Amino acid sequence: MDYGFLSVLPPIVAIVLALRTKQVYIALLFGIWFSWLIVKGWNPLDGTIAMIEALVNVFKSEGNTRTIMFSALIGALLIFIQYSRGVEGFVNIINSRIAKFEKKQTGYSRVMVQVLAILTGLALFVETSISSLTVGTLYRPIFDKLKIPREKLAYIADSSSAPSSILIPFNAWGAFIMGLLLTQGIEQPFSVMLSSIKYNFYPLLAILIVFVVILTKKDWGPMAKAEKRTRETGELMNTNAVPMVSDEITSFPPKEGVKAKAYNMIVPLLVMVLMMPINLVYTGWTSVQNSTSFLDHASQAIGKGSGSSSVLYSVIISLMVAMILYAVQGIMKPKEMVSLSLKGISELMPLALLMLLAFAIGDACKELETGQYVANVTKEWLSPELLPAVVFIISSFIAFSTGTSWGTFAIMLAISIPMANIHGSEITIIVAATLGGGIFGDHCSPISDTSIISSMASASDHIDHVKTQLPYALIGGVIATTLYLLIGFFG
Repeated sequence: MDYGFLSVLPPIVAIVLALRTKQVYIALLFGIWFSWLIVKGWNPLDGTIAMIEALVNVFKSEGNTRTIMFSALIGALLIFIQYSRGVEGFVNIINSRIAKFEKKQTGYSRVMVQVLAILTGLALFVETSISSLTVGTLYRPIFDKLKIPREKLAYIADSSSAPSSILIPFNAWGAFIMGLLLTQGIEQPFSVMLSSIKYNFYPLLAILIVFVVILTKKDWGPMAKAEKRTRETGELMNTNAVPMVSDEITSFPPKEGVKAKAYNMIVPLLVMVLMMPINLVYTGWTSVQNSTSFLDHASQAIGKGSGSSSVLYSVIISLMVAMILYAVQGIMKPKEMVSLSLKGISELMPLALLMLLAFAIGDACKELETGQYVANVTKEWLSPELLPAVVFIISSFIAFSTGTSWGTFAIMLAISIPMANIHGSEITIIVAATLGGGIFGDHCSPISDTSIISSMASASDHIDHVKTQLPYALIGGVIATTLYLLIGFFG
């Protein structure tokens, strides 16, 4: 059935509702209900029942179920690492490196401390909140001693969290995106996601701009004023600033009487990351034919492997390694492991719920053929050359308005991928533009959760953080848009 303009109403309603209520869960749920209300001929009872069945049917997809399970289990792994004092041990290593530069109190030490801060944020790509909170709380004292403004710390924490998570997708972000790609009929989501990284210009530019700012010691806009203020007066924030303060790195206290050791964090995370390609080879091995050698067979198997299976197997193996590691050290007993696992899973249930709703609205838009309708309407005036830049800008607007990149991915991938198919555009470029736009808009948004967490961990005034970060984000956004135009017209 051709629903025409009605097919675009549910995502539009979801976006508007998210703007008005700032509640992405309510917005997505209403968007799903509205979609099935249209499909069922405006019968509210049939529409409601169809919505409930659609949420249940999300679990009919093995890929969706694996992704949601991964998101829950990653919470258990993170809380294990916190409880074992692995994060604290990692922090101590960084502190020892900082101490070498702290004694000098020179411009060189200021640069090196900032570089260490962003490297720490990039290394903690497994979860954005952990990255932002760790960078903010760890480096705040030394930044204060070196008279580096709080706004700069919040900027570094914010710009090293989401960009690293999207560019190194061996985490919940990667699993979530693969699930959305599967919903849109992409048979090899992991390959598409990896291939899109080189076109995901904004996260790459965001990280590059931070390094340029730090190494050249050249700030501009409100950040330059903040640096001048701190340098001349010693004030870490503006006079009327209201800092958002967080004294805790994590929401769960570490175990008392246990020595902090970095390898309690590094080993489980390293196992999870290294098992990803191994599991991809394993799950794709039987799908490869006509290979000339073992290496050729393995390389082809990675492309044909199941991304959702790989991330799920990886986090399970990582959890098992962590349990053995902590049991050998006497940190945890079986009863504690079960209790902590349930606690960690419960803390990431909001993330799993968001995935459920995102997959469901993607399925609903597919039923309504929203993407096909938008593509057909724009086919006459929107050329394939303009599509990547247009998708990037629309994704940016939605993410800026709603404050969530994940909600943006859920809505936009259901529209942009069918548009790419009809316009004959390269899927990987359109996926990259969609994801990059979500990160860019999220970086600029004052209601973004990652921005709020960065302000909180850095004890910075949130509005000052947004104002000082905005010029850098806009520069990255303009350059990314230009690159999408260039790649669209010239290949």
